[in-house]
Amino acid sequence: MKLIGLTGGVGMGKSTAAEFLQRQGLPVACTDVIARDIVEPGQPALVEIQRAFGGEILGSDGRLLRDRLARIVFADEAKRRELEAILHPRIRRQWRQQAEAWRARGAPAGVVAIPLLFETKAAPDFDSIICVACSPQTQRQRLRPRGWSLEEIERRNQAQWPIEQKMAAAHYVVWNEGGLDVHADQIERILALILPRR
Repeated sequence: MKLIGLTGGVGMGKSTAAEFLQRQGLPVACTDVIARDIVEPGQPALVEIQRAFGGEILGSDGRLLRDRLARIVFADEAKRRELEAILHPRIRRQWRQQAEAWRARGAPAGVVAIPLLFETKAAPDFDSIICVACSPQTQRQRLRPRGWSLEEIERRNQAQWPIEQKMAAAHYVVWNEGGLDVHADQIERILALILPRR
């Protein structure tokens, strides 16, 4: 089985690329989804996060207040690393289990979408890595509707490798400046190279 890693900068189109790959019939695991699942009420990761960051990061319903936690960790690198130490090993364990399940059922390929693929040193797990990228201007336009200030966008970017570094380390790059049809066409051409017998 070919295991494909999908990465890129924040707001640059990884989720759209993942949807296109799924439509092509490939199973996809998204670490953002895994990260949300493992901090649901009652999960051990949430207990650890509360212990590390205090009760104010929980809402009255016991759920994690993700925006509040994000403001804390993206303003303090030591706290961000503390959170990553809680989350990343659990996330990696889950997507590796998912990949093993695909392999066991004979899937020819599978995709794992990981924003911090290179930063978490996961690259050796993958046969091919696709990086989705765009210009800083386009990234800002796409992220502003989330209500993020330019300073918040910059803090998020500083918590990752520069996009140029990710592009250089990847096997393939989707340059996501055009419309959805252009994005989909790039994905199809890359898939034809990775899986020529599809």
